[in-house]
Amino acid sequence: MTRLLIVDDSPLMRRLLGDIFASAGDFEVAVARSGAEALALLTAFAPDVITLDIHMPEMDGLACLDRIMLLRPCPVVMVSTLTAEGANETLEAMALGAVDFIAKPRGAISLEIDALAPVLVDRVRAAAGARISRATRLTERVRARACAGRRSDRAPHPQAAGPRPVTRAAAPAGLVLVGCSTGGPPALDALLGGLAADFPWPIMVAQHMPASFTGALARRLDRICALDVIEVSGAVPLEPGRAYIGRGDADVIVSRRGGAVVAMSAPNDPARLWHPSVDRLVESAAAVLAPERLVGVLMTGMGNDGATAMADLHRRGGHTIAESAETAIVWGMPGALVAAGGAGETVPLERIAPALTALFAA
Repeated sequence: MTRLLIVDDSPLMRRLLGDIFASAGDFEVAVARSGAEALALLTAFAPDVITLDIHMPEMDGLACLDRIMLLRPCPVVMVSTLTAEGANETLEAMALGAVDFIAKPRGAISLEIDALAPVLVDRVRAAAGARISRATRLTERVRARACAGRRSDRAPHPQAAGPRPVTRAAAPAGLVLVGCSTGGPPALDALLGGLAADFPWPIMVAQHMPASFTGALARRLDRICALDVIEVSGAVPLEPGRAYIGRGDADVIVSRRGGAVVAMSAPNDPARLWHPSVDRLVESAAAVLAPERLVGVLMTGMGNDGATAMADLHRRGGHTIAESAETAIVWGMPGALVAAGGAGETVPLERIAPALTALFAA
C-alpha cells in the first residue's frame, strides 16, 4: 500500500480527494488541515507521497514544502489553480522540490472532480515512485541560484514584444528537440541553464503542461538562463541562442515558411495522449531537416511520449540523448527510449548540457 498524505485546508477537498484515493484500493490515506499538521505527520505517518495545497493560512504550501524537503524529503504533488498566479507559485514549488502538480477543478469541485479522478490517481501513483533525496533537492537549489547569477547582468527578454528581428541565417544548421513531462521544469533549469548564450543550434521544447503554465515557464527560464527563451504561440523563425517552449494544451511543430524554418503552435492532435506532443515535434522536424541535423533529448516524465519518434530518428542517423535513471524523477519517457534501443547516449541530468556542448565542439 502507498501511504498518501493529503494536505488541504478545505474540508470538502480533503473529503473528495480522500474518497478518490481510498476507492483506488492501493492507498493508505491520512489528511492534514494545515502545514503544521502535515509536518507533524511526516514522522508519525511517514508518507510515501503527499498532495499539498498551495494556498493555506498560517503556513502556505510553499513554506510547508520547503520544510518537508529539509526534514524528510519525499515526492510532493502540488494542488494548484490554473491561473497566472497559480502557475508562478507552482513553478516555484517545483524548483523547491515538488515533482508534479494537479489542477483544481475550475467550476463546482464536487461535480468535476469525479471526471478528473483517473488522472489524479495516475499522477500521484507515478509521483510515489519518483526518486527523491535531500542531496538531489539541495543540488537543484544550488543550480537554480547559479543559473540566476549567470543571467543577473542581462535585462529580461521582452516576451510580449513578439519575435526579435531575424539577424542570423534564415535556415538553422540544425535543431535540438527536447521532451519532458513529470519533473520537467527543474530538469529544464539544469539543461538550458547549462548552455551558453551563443549555443549554435535553436532548441525546441515540448513540456507536458497546460496553456496557463507554459508562458510562466518560458519567462522563468528566460530570467535564469543565458539563452533567450520564449513561448511559441504563433509562427516564429528559429535562431541560434534561443529556446522555444511549446504552448500548453497544443502541439509545437517545425515547418518551413518562405524558405525559413519556423516553430509553430498547432491545435493538439487528439490521437496523441500528451501535449505538447514530443513525438509530433520530432516527426515534424524530421520532415523538414535531415536526421544528421537533429539532436533529440528525452528527459524525465511518465509515459513514453517521444520514445517512438526519437528511436526512429536514431535509426536514421540522428543523435539522441536519454536522461539516465539515476537522475530522472520518473524514468518513463527516457526509459522507453532506452528500451527501444534509440538512445545514442544515456547520461545523468547534469551531464546533458555538457554532452550537447561537446557535440558542437567536436
